Amino acid sequence: MQEKCIVSKIMILSNHFITLYNFRRELIKRLIEEGNEVIISMPNFIENKYFIEMGCKIYNTDVDRRGINPIKDAYQLIRYLVLIKKINPDIILSYTIKPNIYGGIASRITRKKQISNITGTGATFLSDNFINKIAKIMYKFSLKNSYKVLFQNNGDKDFFISQKIVKDNYRVIPGSGVNLSDYQLTPLPSIENEINFIFIGRVMKIKGIEEYLNCALNLKKTYPKANFYIAGFIEESQYSQIINDYHVKGIVQYIGFQKNIKQWIEKCHCTILPSHGGEGVPNALLESAAMGRICVASNIHGSREVIDDNKTGFLFEARNADDLFKKIQMLIELDSSSLAAMGRLAREKMEQQFDRQIIINTYLNEIDEIKKLMKH
Repeated sequence: MQEKCIVSKIMILSNHFITLYNFRRELIKRLIEEGNEVIISMPNFIENKYFIEMGCKIYNTDVDRRGINPIKDAYQLIRYLVLIKKINPDIILSYTIKPNIYGGIASRITRKKQISNITGTGATFLSDNFINKIAKIMYKFSLKNSYKVLFQNNGDKDFFISQKIVKDNYRVIPGSGVNLSDYQLTPLPSIENEINFIFIGRVMKIKGIEEYLNCALNLKKTYPKANFYIAGFIEESQYSQIINDYHVKGIVQYIGFQKNIKQWIEKCHCTILPSHGGEGVPNALLESAAMGRICVASNIHGSREVIDDNKTGFLFEARNADDLFKKIQMLIELDSSSLAAMGRLAREKMEQQFDRQIIINTYLNEIDEIKKLMKH
């Protein structure tokens, strides 16, 4: 029987309720069950009461999720410093770039042990520009002395090592994992009358929305029974009119952000993620594969960890709409038994490699190591 962790105060730095609820609530539940006091710093949302009812204490802390603004970011660092000194946590857990960086700097100044989770790099390191250089410097200062840096794929880990951002204080984990009880294997719909595809994510150029729209436009001409759904917020306004036009013409069906994405995954045969890069391990792919859906994604770090090419789904060359078209065409021409077999293999891969319990155990083990250090 595992010895209960004696770390009494665990502080979590997050930038949004939704991500914490979708991907960390099982961990938070376990931390509370282990007798810890859990304090969460995140922006103010009505839904935050979920974690209050669970037994957490919430400190409303604004986080500017996009861009670098020296004045706003200086305030972010000061807020974390004040909060850490006030709460005096035993350990800090952080997710996403700004909580990782500014929380990391604050924990370094206050000599606190922090576990930082690199949930993907976004667009930050896809271009060699000023923001890229600044981010490297800030990451280097904040992460080099973190107790542990958790990477969600080997590509990010190798990059951070090559840039001397981390030393030997890292570990690779299988993304955020997937709750296999929540996302259960369900039969594929019949392909007799229609075949359904879905894009799940923020509507942005970097997420490959242009390739998806191009693919839908061209495939509808040859395969009128193919339906293309888009689920997610329109993050970049230049796509609002385009998607509305495509929706009106019946090329795509825009369904907006969905709190219950499971019913839409169940309705579809395939999830498409044409991201240009910067992913950790995409949760949309994990959840879809867990439900036995075929995934088609660009051949980038994070996505290639989820998909066994030509076995559980298909990988295509990033930013290449023609290659995406070919892979979707291959999928459409498969019979129902072949599609079902791919879906079952996808589920098995999730069970073997991406069970969220793996992530929870990793955190509990790291916290247990800190507990041992605290005894000395």
